[in-house]
Amino acid sequence: MHIAILTFEGFNELDSLIALGILNRVKKPGWRVSIASPAARVRSMNGVVLEAQADLREASAADAVIVGSGRLTREVVADAALMAQLQLLDPSRQLLGAQCSGTLVLAKLGLLDDVPACTDLTTKPWVEEAGVDVLNQPFVAKGNVATAGGCLASQYLAAWVIARLEGIEAAKDAMHYVAPVGEKDDYVARAMRNITPFLA
Repeated sequence: MHIAILTFEGFNELDSLIALGILNRVKKPGWRVSIASPAARVRSMNGVVLEAQADLREASAADAVIVGSGRLTREVVADAALMAQLQLLDPSRQLLGAQCSGTLVLAKLGLLDDVPACTDLTTKPWVEEAGVDVLNQPFVAKGNVATAGGCLASQYLAAWVIARLEGIEAAKDAMHYVAPVGEKDDYVARAMRNITPFLA
């Protein structure tokens, strides 16, 4: 099972790395979570440099793909060659998620047609301009497509992916592991409250 987190130049560390950390709480043979980028190295909005673990071709073939956000997402969607590499993303055969401005990428790929979405407040007008209704909530999913809005909503996106691929108990276990001591039950309950309506 391969989960790819698309991470572009100028990426938001919270969006890509929180999801990476939570998704890697699943410990089973064949479970693989990768930072996937169009280049061998990408620099975050705050100067952190990551080495890609997968390229966009590998990501397009993954079982689940999360599109991370960053301060250069409008440049990403304006890059025809880069967007062409993402044309193979297909919710009929893989889970697709987007975090904050990553929602704009899915919108521009035509993957949010008739699907309301969540995004951050900065990206909201751009997503609406792309013809997508934006909801005032942290997480929403329809079928195999999910979006989250706000950096810390990345935990809901990760929990949804785990719940869909490994079951609700695995998602609860992952959230319990990363939640603050003394608040674990509250964190798990909140995560489940946000994703459970979209698991049917």
